[in-house]
Amino acid sequence: MEILLISILSYFIGSIPFGFVLTKFFLKKDIRNIGSGNIGATNVLRTGNKTIGYTTLFLDIMKAVIPIIYIKLYYTDYIFIASLCIFLGHVFPIWLRFKGGKGVATYIGILFSINLSIGLVFIGVWFITFLISKYSSLSSLFASLSIPIYLFFFTNQNFIFFSIMFILTFYTHRENIKRLKNKEESKTKIY
Repeated sequence: MEILLISILSYFIGSIPFGFVLTKFFLKKDIRNIGSGNIGATNVLRTGNKTIGYTTLFLDIMKAVIPIIYIKLYYTDYIFIASLCIFLGHVFPIWLRFKGGKGVATYIGILFSINLSIGLVFIGVWFITFLISKYSSLSSLFASLSIPIYLFFFTNQNFIFFSIMFILTFYTHRENIKRLKNKEESKTKIY
C-alpha cells in the first residue's frame, strides 16, 4: 500500500505543469501554441521572458528535489520508483491530456537528489555540449547518455534505472532528433 501511495503522489507532484501555469498567468498565453508547443523551460524561454523561463526551470527541478529528498530520508527503498513516477508525471501530466515536457529539468532534480556527483556529471556534459553546439536538445541527450556510462565505469550505483531514464529522455526528444538530423533544429539562447 505504501509503494502505491508514494507512486501516485510522486506522479501528481511531477505532473504540475509550471511552464503552462506561469505563461498562462503572467503572459496570458498558452505555451502549447508557442515554439515547439512543449511546456518545459526551454520552450518557455522562447516567449522572450527569461524570468518566467528560468522560474519554470527552477520549479521543474524543485518538484523533483523536494519529494525525492523526503523519500530518500524516510522511504529509501522507494527512491527509484518515486523518481520514475515524478519524471513520468512531468512528461505525461494528467492535467494536460498527458502531453507534457521533455523531463530534462525534472531529471536534473532527480539526479542531484539521488547523488550530487551524478548531477554534476550531467550539468558538466550538458554545458560542454551546449558551448560547442548551441543545441539544448543535443546537450540534454548527451548529458542523459553520460549518466549510465559514468555509472557503468566509475560506480556501482543503479545503472539499469539510469539507462531507463536515458531511453525515456531519448523518447521525449524524438522530434528534436529528427530536426537535428535534418539540420532544422533551433539553437537556444540561455542568456
